[in-house]
Amino acid sequence: MQEIFEEIIDYLKGIWLKRRYIIIATWLICPIGWYFVAAMPDVYKSEARVYVDTQSLLRPLLKGLTVETNPNTQIRLMVKTLLSRPNLERISRMTDLDVQASNSAQYEAIIKNLKDNIKISGVGRENIYTLSIEDRDPEMAKNIVRSALTVFIENTLGETRSDSDSAQKFLNAQIKDYENRLSNSEARLTSFKQKYSGILPNQSGGYYAKLNGNKEKLKAIELELLENKTRLDSAKKQLAQSVIADSGSDNKIQSDSTIRTTYDDRINELEVQLDSLKLRYTDKHPDVIEISRNLEHLNKLRKDEIEKYLAQNNENTGSLKRLSANPVIQEVQIQVNQLENLIASLNVRANNYRQRIIELENRVHTLPEIEAELIALNRGYGITKAKYEELLSRKETAQLAQQADETTDKIQFRVIDPPRKATKPSGPKRFVLFGTVTFIGFAVGIALSLLMSQLTPVATSTAQLTKITGVPIFGVISANENLGLHKWHQKKTFIFIGSNLLLLSLLLLFVSYFVFPDFIQAPLKRIF
Repeated sequence: MQEIFEEIIDYLKGIWLKRRYIIIATWLICPIGWYFVAAMPDVYKSEARVYVDTQSLLRPLLKGLTVETNPNTQIRLMVKTLLSRPNLERISRMTDLDVQASNSAQYEAIIKNLKDNIKISGVGRENIYTLSIEDRDPEMAKNIVRSALTVFIENTLGETRSDSDSAQKFLNAQIKDYENRLSNSEARLTSFKQKYSGILPNQSGGYYAKLNGNKEKLKAIELELLENKTRLDSAKKQLAQSVIADSGSDNKIQSDSTIRTTYDDRINELEVQLDSLKLRYTDKHPDVIEISRNLEHLNKLRKDEIEKYLAQNNENTGSLKRLSANPVIQEVQIQVNQLENLIASLNVRANNYRQRIIELENRVHTLPEIEAELIALNRGYGITKAKYEELLSRKETAQLAQQADETTDKIQFRVIDPPRKATKPSGPKRFVLFGTVTFIGFAVGIALSLLMSQLTPVATSTAQLTKITGVPIFGVISANENLGLHKWHQKKTFIFIGSNLLLLSLLLLFVSYFVFPDFIQAPLKRIF
């Protein structure tokens, strides 16, 4: 510790021996620096404070009904974009700064100056923003702040309207696009269903349900067919037995009058009507002629039915040439005929179902592809429909939000402190600059003195000499007064002190020039 202290003392002694460099540096740096500080033009500051109110009374009522943008986020974005190129150009036009530029370089300098000097700052969560600028002309500073405040407010409000309009245009375009997509999807799905309507899944089931249904129906028809064939065989046996039993009797069909047909009741009715008409009219009356014609036609149909019945009976009975007039036999024969007709109908139906089953089984290898394509079409249609409905819902929400924005402003501005014309300059901070220049001058002088003391070292103590030479010092001889060294050192000290006092006086003169402008600046202005 003692060694460090002694070393510091040696450095200070060395600086003191080379103190002339302090004088040189301070007189070269300080006056010139003070002059430039004094010559710096005055600047005037103008500022305005604005409060941004984002607490709209309508927001709680519309919560959940509209898409709400965060107004605080919007304000922060506008603060960051206030100094954008378009805004700066607009401010320059509003303040007539653009007319001061005679070329593009000067115009760019004006824009850059605005960007560098306009300051905007916020106060925490209170949404209080301060716009400020410093300029040589106090009136221009006021106008620039006022213009920047106007641009800030108008851009914030206009951005909300622009966002709503842009959202509406975007949603309308998307809705139209998805409407076309939905129509195309519906058309493709409809065409596909029409093409494969026989095997596609529906309310009654899909392919396998339809195939199994046809098989079940075929099985039921075959069962019913088997039952009716059994009944037919039994009826034929009964008919044959009845015919054989009745073959020895004399109850043979002698005429066709004993066979009842489907036309008998109608023929009897017309005959009664004809008899009634003949009592009143002649045979040439139109009604008589019409009923006679109908009777003739019905008798012909009755005769054809009897012949058909007799032929069928002859075919069923084989060896029998005539049909018995026994009503029981006739009833059995009718039952046989009905069963034969029913069996024929069931055979037709069974063949139809067999054909359907064959057609369905032939399509079984294409079924997975068809079902996969149907699933894809339904999925695409469902997604498109869901998006379309979502866009419609969002459009309604956007319209409601736009109407709410047009009804009331979510963001309201209140100017707390309007911009004013400054009466006193706000800068430059000359006293601080004077102190800085003085500090720099002395610091450079001390650094030069230290440097020269190391380049041309002088031993100031026995310990330092011993350290440099490595030879022990046993004694010290004081300087003779006749040499004049003591007086020379005193003279240098007086010069150093006088130089610094003179420099300090010069500094006080520069400071007084601005501290007492009425006593110093006014007389100088009258002189010069």
